[in-house]
Amino acid sequence: MPRSELRFDFARSSGPGGQNVNKVESKAVLRWDVSASRALPAALLARFRTRYARRIRADGVLVLASQRHRTRERNVADCLAKLEAMLAAVATPPKPRKPTRPSRAAKERRIAEKRARSRRKAERRARDE
Repeated sequence: MPRSELRFDFARSSGPGGQNVNKVESKAVLRWDVSASRALPAALLARFRTRYARRIRADGVLVLASQRHRTRERNVADCLAKLEAMLAAVATPPKPRKPTRPSRAAKERRIAEKRARSRRKAERRARDE
């Protein structure tokens, strides 16, 4: 991912910061225009868009923020780590599901369990005497 496609903004953090908390802008906000990105393969971007559709704004921009650390540099690194983890999660395409059928033994076990359950419930019912 080229850094030229990423834009960072900074704001005052609500997290730790001591005396500097009200004057230093240590919160990092990463903005990445997913719809205009040319750095990644189209298939990967499509998977990214479907998986993280709720996190991408209507204009196609992904916004990630970090304010866990006291320094701007560590918050920038945290934003990049979050984006890297998101991209790694969609890096490999999902395996196509192969439709399978239950085996004969599985069908017989299911029928046997149904018969046993039916018998058990029948024994609970009141008998006519």
